[in-house]
Amino acid sequence: MISALGGRTIASVSAMGQLSLFVWQMLRWLVVGVPQWRTWRRTMPLFYEVGNRTLPVILVTGTFVGLVLAVQSYDQLRAAGFEQRMGVLLSITLVQELGPVLAGVMLAGRVGGALTAELGTMRVTEQIAALQVMGADPIRQLVVPRFLACLLLAPLLTFFCDVAGSLAGWFVAVRLKGIPSGPYWYYIRDAIETWDVGVGFAKSLVFGAAIAIIACYKGFTCRTGAEGVGQACTESFVISFIVILMTDFFLGTFLSGLYRGIYGFKSLV
Repeated sequence: MISALGGRTIASVSAMGQLSLFVWQMLRWLVVGVPQWRTWRRTMPLFYEVGNRTLPVILVTGTFVGLVLAVQSYDQLRAAGFEQRMGVLLSITLVQELGPVLAGVMLAGRVGGALTAELGTMRVTEQIAALQVMGADPIRQLVVPRFLACLLLAPLLTFFCDVAGSLAGWFVAVRLKGIPSGPYWYYIRDAIETWDVGVGFAKSLVFGAAIAIIACYKGFTCRTGAEGVGQACTESFVISFIVILMTDFFLGTFLSGLYRGIYGFKSLV
């Protein structure tokens, strides 16, 4: 048992070291490649894959989350006499927490798995080795464009998720529950600050970067065969999901403390 535990510990430390080297090489090529047009020329087709093809899933997810939040919160807020402020609770929850997390999870499932499968197949069929033989760095050619696409489009997908959820909440509150539309939007405008939107976008940037790194690393290091590619895709999504939740907790705690240190406590009513 001790030998098995030691072996797993050594394997974990080795994997962390390989991941750190992978990230370092990617960041090195990222700094060099961002000012170059050919880097963006490789990234443009990925914008369609990461953005346009993920947007419908994001809109459906945000819409139904907004509907569920509105239905569940109405009775409690009405009992306290705050039903007209339901939009504040719903919007802050979406903008700061659920919007970035749900967009990140959908991005990990829809895009992260596809990136892992694509790069894993290239590794299994020795296309990555062929790039190295021709003198091209695979990380520069394959990883940097995918990292940029996930990093830049994650906040945009989060924005659409927030908008869809807010409109769905408005539909339930105004059309189904009879809350006046004017006060509903007034309280949202009065309560939502630039800080709240910035927190959501900051989280989405971190989530997008983490998803791209994990997906590309798993694709580059997957075992041979179809089973190896499938296992790499599963591990990529599971690890990305766990990292999103962990990062959300630590970022939320840090940013909440930072806000209280700068502005003091915030009141929703």
